[in-house]
Amino acid sequence: MAAWPNPSEVLGKPATRLDAEAKVTGRAKYTYDVQPEGWLYGMILRSKWAAAKVTKIDLSKAQAMPGVKAAILTGGENRTVRYYGQELAAIAATTKQACLDALRAIEVTAEPLPFVVKEDDAMKPDSPRVFEKSPNVSDPSVREDGHVDDAMASAAVVCEAELRTQIQLHHPLETHGNVVWIQNDHATVWASTQGISSVRDSLNGAAGIPQSNIQVLCDYMGGGFGSKFGAGAHGRIAADLSKAAGAPVKLMLNRLEQGLAVGNRPSSIQKVKFAADKDGKLLAADVENHGSPGIGGGGQTAGGGGGANISMPYIYRFPNSRSKQFGVALNTGASTAFRAPGHPPASFSTESMMDELAVKLGMDPVEFRLLNDPDGTRQEEYRDGRDKFGWAAKYKKPGSDPGPIKTGVGCAGGTWGGGGGGTKAEVQINSDGTVEMRCGTQDLGTGSRTVIAMVAAEAFGLHPSDITVKIGDTNLPPSGGSGGSSTTASVAPAIWDTCQKALETLQQQTGVADARGANWSDACKKLGVTPLSAQGQWQKGLSSGGAGGVNFAEVEVDTETGFIRLKKIVAVHDCGLIVNPLTTTSQINGGITSGIGYALYEERVMDRYTGLMLNNNFDSYKIPNIADMPDIEVILHNKPERGVIGIGEPAVIPVAGAIANAVANAIGVRIHSLPITPAKVLAALGKVPNVTTV
Repeated sequence: MAAWPNPSEVLGKPATRLDAEAKVTGRAKYTYDVQPEGWLYGMILRSKWAAAKVTKIDLSKAQAMPGVKAAILTGGENRTVRYYGQELAAIAATTKQACLDALRAIEVTAEPLPFVVKEDDAMKPDSPRVFEKSPNVSDPSVREDGHVDDAMASAAVVCEAELRTQIQLHHPLETHGNVVWIQNDHATVWASTQGISSVRDSLNGAAGIPQSNIQVLCDYMGGGFGSKFGAGAHGRIAADLSKAAGAPVKLMLNRLEQGLAVGNRPSSIQKVKFAADKDGKLLAADVENHGSPGIGGGGQTAGGGGGANISMPYIYRFPNSRSKQFGVALNTGASTAFRAPGHPPASFSTESMMDELAVKLGMDPVEFRLLNDPDGTRQEEYRDGRDKFGWAAKYKKPGSDPGPIKTGVGCAGGTWGGGGGGTKAEVQINSDGTVEMRCGTQDLGTGSRTVIAMVAAEAFGLHPSDITVKIGDTNLPPSGGSGGSSTTASVAPAIWDTCQKALETLQQQTGVADARGANWSDACKKLGVTPLSAQGQWQKGLSSGGAGGVNFAEVEVDTETGFIRLKKIVAVHDCGLIVNPLTTTSQINGGITSGIGYALYEERVMDRYTGLMLNNNFDSYKIPNIADMPDIEVILHNKPERGVIGIGEPAVIPVAGAIANAVANAIGVRIHSLPITPAKVLAALGKVPNVTTV
């Protein structure tokens, strides 16, 4: 079986990113920067109704306007639209202003229909139906083990609550978009994407172009978080516009479109009931969840296409458990994958209830978790984090701090599957000793280029800067999408296998017994004018899945204003074989930042009277900035025997749960919904009435 070297010379040592200079100097070109000769602006006309029956769309005036090169329908004239922002028509023109003028000239005849954009409204029996032939609330998916009701009746301690998590929006700094250039029967697509192959595959047949004639490129991209797989409706529209206009079309969404039409993290309304015996052993869990994927899944199933199901009960072992999951259809855009789908809301609710049980039992929350982690998945992480965080000195009875400024601490855990597979790679070694690695993966900004260079450098006894890396092109050996914490676990083994095969061939051809390191240059000179090339693929045993991690959080809460200040977060993660500690730590810092936004700030706000999202920019949709950051300490558990695993998802999962528990510990009252805002803190303390959104 393939194995990683032990000890290693490059792997596990900090390495500066290969693309660092290109990014800080501005040389790095993103899809947003691509401007082929003769390119046109592309824009989409979107529905201004949350639900309507469209009977006519007249493009004639738009088509006749100066600068307009193409005007197309995106789905026919006679159809039903089901959310504000759904695509109706599109324009390609020589200037941005020409596009805007043409969009205003398109005449749409439609009959507005009743709609619903809030979960509580949608669940009422008399609510307007999102889909005419289906109720808004789906039939449940049910899972039950053991005897839940009997266990609840015999329990020493029972805690019950309704906990809610909000819709969280995808807001990468580079919005979704593509530049599409169709020439005869070929298409070149520059995409801001997490999966160049998935973009190519989803465009198969678009504008009449077969998959084999589509090349997708992504040199750099500005963030994805789960929403940038496939071309999306905007990508297919760009292809149709390019075909119609006979020119390259650049269609990048604006911030409002980003919030309306590219997906989001589904909401959840969880009714949770946990029980434990007098010694602190968990006995039973009873969970009912209503989550909304918007129009995803057609309102037919709990999970549907939008994935509104969550993993409950989460991570801890309950001998008796029952889970019911319902999907709730809304007249809003469909949800999609979002960093660790289903896990952050499950961790938030589970860990909130674990703390409530610990308080009732009079147990230390960390000890309570250790007691109920029977397979030992997070034992090491909890013990290490507890000591580094100083838990014993900081934890106290909830709400016991004197004065208006109260400090509290909390902890939470998470798990993620991950794993690798399906990647191929190629290497070319030249007689001058230069090395070029080729792999059809993409770099989201997480450091994939650097990982590839480090693995190759380890194999050949070189420095990462000696390796040229080519990625982001579907004409290169295929790899999967960058999602599910699978990129490094898929790519690194394929690069290692490729390099080992190349090294073996090099040594056989040149007669050099060990061509690595100091012997590399002399061995390569013997190749002559013909470069050596080799191909390889992902190999079992070099990567694995199943990453555990925990967070400890310390907060300061002003009980007079409700303001929450994060003081410290300690994150402890099982990282398998750490390829590059710098990029690993960076991934965890990014996950913590995203989790802070989920816990304290981010929430889509919908107007039930217009169906429009009200907070459609960074002024009103708050994401964390540097002023919101606490002191972050990342503790990496390097376990080379596990091979390479992913860390992108595990890093975000326990953040909100740890922060929620810290706030409850500070003020002595639990906030049952995310985000935890100052208004909710003051309401929980009885200082202001509960606030409801419009």
